[in-house]
Amino acid sequence: MTAPRISAGPSAQPLLQLLLLLLLLAAGCTHGYKPVVIVHGILDGPKQFEVLSSFITKVHPGTQVFVISLYNNLKSLQPLSIQVRDFRKALEDFMLRSPGGIHLLCFSQGGVVCRALLSVAPNHNVDTFIALSAPLAGQYGDTNYMKYLLPDITKDIVYLFCYSKIGQNCSICNYWNDPHHRSSYLRKNTFLPLLNGERPHPHLQEWRESFLRIKKMVLIGGPDDGVITPWQSSHFGFYDDNEDVVEMRNQEFYRNDTFGLKTLDARGDMSVCVQSGVKHTKWHGNFTVFQSCIEKWLT
Repeated sequence: MTAPRISAGPSAQPLLQLLLLLLLLAAGCTHGYKPVVIVHGILDGPKQFEVLSSFITKVHPGTQVFVISLYNNLKSLQPLSIQVRDFRKALEDFMLRSPGGIHLLCFSQGGVVCRALLSVAPNHNVDTFIALSAPLAGQYGDTNYMKYLLPDITKDIVYLFCYSKIGQNCSICNYWNDPHHRSSYLRKNTFLPLLNGERPHPHLQEWRESFLRIKKMVLIGGPDDGVITPWQSSHFGFYDDNEDVVEMRNQEFYRNDTFGLKTLDARGDMSVCVQSGVKHTKWHGNFTVFQSCIEKWLT
């Protein structure tokens, strides 16, 4: 027995033509990548991120990459509260032009700046925040940067300068975290203790809600960095008063979930990437780091 033949009548033909057109369009579409906004570190500027930008556009053709040109080089020593104000204006301009969301990739001191931006910009549309070797829990160490900025001053007495009104006008002092002078850090550091919710303030809840708008946070660092001290600060770990490193999940700001870190972790939206053998100034030019820690998040 011959099966009945079903033919499309005149009324079905436009629908079939429409479906065929949609299939052809879908086959010809290319993936649209979210724009990437990069914030540089201390004593840096856009020039240092040309290689990283080329990595992004090579692997994800057509991606718009913006390196914000503000507070470059020596101007990066300006107080972070002022820097955050101006970086916020620039970031909001990029976000207005990118209603589908952006990725925020921030290096070194820029990671601290971006942490603040995520808190103070209540309507941000940042999809993924990538912190590349950033002192997120603070800095405490005799590094080349400190020797350049404060020659002949050892780490154990830097607090005398940093925890003063004059010192708080220097960016690095805004995240200087001396574990042996905890009370002075909490009382006199006007930036990081507020940002990480280590000191109560009226904006704590709204900053927390704003930070939690991100969909993913990626923390990148490694033991051979040589500048971020301790290097685990790039993963929100830090020294206790014996200079033993306390990892992120045992930090008070994590346990109390003061700015949303524990919630983000519980959501499964935090990724930690450790890379050995990378010096601080080489992170953004290392293709292995890009492939292993960054590339897959920039979609």
